Amino acid sequence: MDVSIVIPLINEDESLPELCSWIESVVAQHQLSYEVILVDDGSTDESWTFIERKSTENPHFKGIKFQRNYGKSAALNEGFKAAQGDVVITMDADMQDSPDEIPELRNMIIHGGFDMVSGWKKKRYDNTLTKNIPSKLFNATARFSSGIRLHDFNCGLKAYKRKVIKSIEVYGEMHRYIPILAKWSGFRKIGEKVVEHRPRKYGVTKFGWQRFVNGFLDLATIMFLGKFGKRPMQFFGLLGTLFFLIGLGSSIYLIAAKFMSEDFSLTNRPAFYIALTTMIIGMQLFLTGFIAELIARNAPERNSYLIETTLGID
Repeated sequence: MDVSIVIPLINEDESLPELCSWIESVVAQHQLSYEVILVDDGSTDESWTFIERKSTENPHFKGIKFQRNYGKSAALNEGFKAAQGDVVITMDADMQDSPDEIPELRNMIIHGGFDMVSGWKKKRYDNTLTKNIPSKLFNATARFSSGIRLHDFNCGLKAYKRKVIKSIEVYGEMHRYIPILAKWSGFRKIGEKVVEHRPRKYGVTKFGWQRFVNGFLDLATIMFLGKFGKRPMQFFGLLGTLFFLIGLGSSIYLIAAKFMSEDFSLTNRPAFYIALTTMIIGMQLFLTGFIAELIARNAPERNSYLIETTLGID
């Protein structure tokens, strides 16, 4: 199969008919074998009704329906599990991503040698204060932290080799940082393409200020797991050892000073209690490292979602 198109959505019954027709036109024009996986993330409108009808009319359109809202990362993760195409393309359902970009994105993967290609919405139609400025801050932080030179980490329009999406796990709010997840999984040929960002035609944005706070926390999580996920003792053990040695050295100095001078009051000095506290913190960090080694990356329920029903998914 040439391409799988994964579309996470929630309450997009107005845009879905036009979007699906547009996709059909593009793939037919370029003679691509395809599947479209529509992941309904707990919609309360008629989105799933349309998906059921569309799947009956055209078996290339498949559906996954969550019992409740889990978030975009969960929707993408389930879509990635079901995808069978050689190239997997993700896009949003709000009509701000153009299906006309699909053939060129696929060509960059097939003929350009990229593991993944991220869209760059160079000209945006979002609110400058609430979306554009925070987005620039996010992207700058992500570039600095990861070393990946992308302008728009959060662009929903991306293309991947199938091997990439089968090698990563997306949860929490980590869909913003899929390029970083891919890099940590060994896929370093990451490209970028300027894509059209269309004005919103239907509905309203589903994201608020809370996503920016969550985004920074998830970035910190990704960076930590990428470096120390399989060897947490190297992080906690190092910190624990440093704290313990600092506390131990301070304690030895104070105790020695007490033996050398009878007038030296040990228990009345805050430094003595700070030294003891530092040693205790060091031991706790060290033990945390041991515990983390035992439980690292062994959370079987992390990507367990209640899927009500599926259409066209084996």
